[in-house]
Amino acid sequence: MKTLLGADLRKANRIYLVLAALFICSLVVSNLIFQKFFYWNPLGLFNFEISVGLLPYPITFLITDLVSEIYGRRKANDLVLAGIFASVFSLGIIYVADAAPATDFSAIKDDVFNKVFGATTIAVIASMLAYLFAQFVDIQIYHFWKRLTKGKIWYSRYCAAITFSLLST
Repeated sequence: MKTLLGADLRKANRIYLVLAALFICSLVVSNLIFQKFFYWNPLGLFNFEISVGLLPYPITFLITDLVSEIYGRRKANDLVLAGIFASVFSLGIIYVADAAPATDFSAIKDDVFNKVFGATTIAVIASMLAYLFAQFVDIQIYHFWKRLTKGKIWYSRYCAAITFSLLST
């Protein structure tokens, strides 16, 4: 493995930071928007009712796979744990915001805020348990395929990881 120095190390750290920001944003946003649903009718065969929270969620799997490939399993696992921390932290902020009484001139009244964000606690806890399991399994599957193919046929591990991410959502 090549050791990076100077400008290359700074560039690698910036790329990791951008990937981490996209990962955490996708995860937190998916937990905030989950209460809105839409209909999806692939090929006109079946009508599925799906939460819009599922739209950014697969991005998290793609990013952990990229981080696994470029930075290794440890950095990918660190990213998953950072996502948990960010989700719990955002949950705390929502809890405090919900407890703060709205002013008379507030565009969003307490009942509306609570209706939108009130169910967030249970959903985030359930989502985070499923997320932890799915992400750690995804990272294991990714590295299993990488070992099996001896680092070659990179698209096979991405196909396996994308398939798993779609099945886990």
